[in-house]
Amino acid sequence: MVFGEKLKRERTNKGWSQGELAEQLFVSRQSVSKWENGQNYPSIEIIIRLSDLFGVTIDELLRSDEELTEKVIQDSKQLAYPRVKFMFDVLFLIGLILLVIKLIVLGVNHFTSMDAALYGGSFLWNFGPLILMLGGGFGSGVVKDKYREE
Repeated sequence: MVFGEKLKRERTNKGWSQGELAEQLFVSRQSVSKWENGQNYPSIEIIIRLSDLFGVTIDELLRSDEELTEKVIQDSKQLAYPRVKFMFDVLFLIGLILLVIKLIVLGVNHFTSMDAALYGGSFLWNFGPLILMLGGGFGSGVVKDKYREE
């Protein structure tokens, strides 16, 4: 049995119209109709809500419908990649901020009589920003390329 048939069976077992189910899911009645007719599939968030509403496992809703299973897998990948890319972008920005701080301190030391010191060891201040920027940029690029492939 495909997803649309299961959805319709579970909905009618509860005695709900498409509109009543749509209201509980905060979607349009047309969305429910398209799901039941196999014209479209719900997002993973909606599938989780359907599982809760009908008291069935997600596995029971997905298992026999290969196309929906593939969609859920792709949706979950699309949710994961932006988070990983964001992490690499943050690393790059931290490196950039550290580099700007170092340049400001060096500029203040050079153009004024102040002698501001950078604490934390010379390796951290000399190579830390570079390592963070390279790692963040490289990681972000790899994740972006992998996301495009899939």
